[in-house]
Amino acid sequence: MADIEKERDWDKEMAEVDRLLKKLPAADPTLGRRSGGEPTVRKTAAAPGGKGSAGATAASARERIGTWTKVALGVLVGIGIAPGVWPYSHGCGLRLIFYLLGVTTVIAAGLWASISSWKRRLGFAHVVSQVLIVWGILLMTREVLPRVGAQAAALWLCPDVPLPR
Repeated sequence: MADIEKERDWDKEMAEVDRLLKKLPAADPTLGRRSGGEPTVRKTAAAPGGKGSAGATAASARERIGTWTKVALGVLVGIGIAPGVWPYSHGCGLRLIFYLLGVTTVIAAGLWASISSWKRRLGFAHVVSQVLIVWGILLMTREVLPRVGAQAAALWLCPDVPLPR
């Protein structure tokens, strides 16, 4: 095996690799070797007023305000749907369905704010939106678990009330 390594012509093989790399679009065949000094893929110049490499990570003030607005809306819906604040009973029937739609809205708002805060690199907003998702899942679990399984204690639909005679 050592004889095979000695017989290889590394300069010839590297020339073949360089030839293949030249065929790639926007590639530098030196691959960052000290001889060339340029990166492998050339960066495009940032257009004035456009998003360049520096603008890709830094969020503008408008984007930050938009993200915090999404987080605030989610928190308000999350507070409004809380068991002590929700003004209606939600034991069964249509009221339960509307309550579960509200809880689903809390989870969706948390996901929406989470994606926005992740893109804008707003750490605290992202944590708040993750807490909002967990809060929605807890509220959903609180209503669904008693209604599933072999020994379900709560009903999905309200029983019919007999008419007085």
